Amino acid sequence: MAPNLTDDGMCFCCGINNPIGLHLSFQWEGEEYVTYFTPRPEHQSYAGITHGGLVATVLDEVMGRLLMVRDVPAVTARMELRLRQAVPIGEKVRFAGRIEKERGKVVDMSATAQLPDGTVAVEATGRFMIVESNDTVKGGAG
Repeated sequence: MAPNLTDDGMCFCCGINNPIGLHLSFQWEGEEYVTYFTPRPEHQSYAGITHGGLVATVLDEVMGRLLMVRDVPAVTARMELRLRQAVPIGEKVRFAGRIEKERGKVVDMSATAQLPDGTVAVEATGRFMIVESNDTVKGGAG
């Protein structure tokens, strides 16, 4: 059965209807698809440090949304992270996604979480599978 990739506005990262979501917006900056996120205290793990799972979620979203805006219905098949340093609470972080390689129904991607001073705090690679969908992807990467 084909997955239903309809956007109902409830995506945790970008959904406008999600009352506890991050409400991120995205734009192109050159060849990168980018969002900015300033973690708040409720996003922390240890004192003053953003939860790594939340950072991973935003990295996944920036890669998945890049495909969505290109009208490529895809889902995350695999993702790997390299956590170079903690992402502090209260600092505006730049998340950027890029396509590395496309072949058939597989798209390899990369993304970074960059601190205001330019330091790359987290690197991600992701493999996305293009899927046949019974609905059009309109907003969320899922």
